[in-house]
Amino acid sequence: MEYLKETQGVVAISALAVVLYLLARRPRDPRLRSVTALVAGWAVGYPFGRAAAGGRWFLGLDPMVCQLVQHSMLQIGVYGLICFFIFSALDDARAKRQALLQLAPLVLCISVMTWAVLAIPEDLRVAAARVPNSLGGGPTGVLAITVFYALGNGYLLYGFATMFVWARRYARDAEPRLRRGLLIASTGFALLVPADAIFVSSNVSRYFGEPLPRWLLTAAVFFLLPGVLLCVVGVIYPIAAMRFAATRLWLRHLRAYHRLAPLWTLLHESFPEDALHRVPSRRDAFSLRGVHRRYYRRVIECRDGLVRISPYVAETPEELPLAARLRMGLETRRSGTVTMRLPIALAVPEDEGMEADVRELERLAVSLR
Repeated sequence: MEYLKETQGVVAISALAVVLYLLARRPRDPRLRSVTALVAGWAVGYPFGRAAAGGRWFLGLDPMVCQLVQHSMLQIGVYGLICFFIFSALDDARAKRQALLQLAPLVLCISVMTWAVLAIPEDLRVAAARVPNSLGGGPTGVLAITVFYALGNGYLLYGFATMFVWARRYARDAEPRLRRGLLIASTGFALLVPADAIFVSSNVSRYFGEPLPRWLLTAAVFFLLPGVLLCVVGVIYPIAAMRFAATRLWLRHLRAYHRLAPLWTLLHESFPEDALHRVPSRRDAFSLRGVHRRYYRRVIECRDGLVRISPYVAETPEELPLAARLRMGLETRRSGTVTMRLPIALAVPEDEGMEADVRELERLAVSLR
């Protein structure tokens, strides 16, 4: 268990470093700012939550104040996720108004929770931070503890319900890949709503001396775990699908780049002046875009070379394979012979589009090996 908690802290801090780097590059993106608020709430609240659970003071704050900081940061993170869906579903002007409206429940909740923490007696503060469900104590202390935890779970209940609504609303007009991710995430939110409802009910019922049945709390955990998993998968899915598609395209371009090498080499030897002399930077050589750029340059140079050599190929016997005719045309040009034939189309693709054109060039390049 301790290992898992330490892993959570490492992941939270690493994720915060990544989103801060992305935010520095795109500081005006409201969706990225929203995600940064989510991750920052998770990461900043983590050490305070660990200290509160262990009944320790942290940065001069007693355990119950640490619980307040941890719960407040978690709620700020939920608010950030709400804003992410709002700014994704609406135009910026309407989204800003909605974000301000959503700020009111957050401020009210944290304010009341702060009052509750200040109202907890000194002799209950450590126990309230560690084992709040087993406390006795006076009415004021127990009421303040109940208000604190019920409001903490209540805002999460409100946040997950709100995100379920916005995710479903945004999914209607989203492109297919994003729609699938939103539907997965909304299913996770739908499971988290009853889980948090049970936790709020448990907080309130214990104040009145009627704890909920254990099976009901167990059911809440069964809702909670798959709900969190589906939320994470739903948020990650569009990004992962996009990266997977981009990786497939990168591999296809890399493979085509190397398969075109025999054709490009022959043409480049005869027409070196047709090379696109853009010198790539050192960083470009290792980037994903660098592969795409070299791929497009090679395709263009192959096509330019075929246009230049086509008058010589036109004088070769048509019954021969195109690879053989191409070699003969190149030999004729190297011998210094001048042709008066007009350029002709070589390696004509059957379909329209660049992909079909590249496939035809690849066939020719393979036959030259």
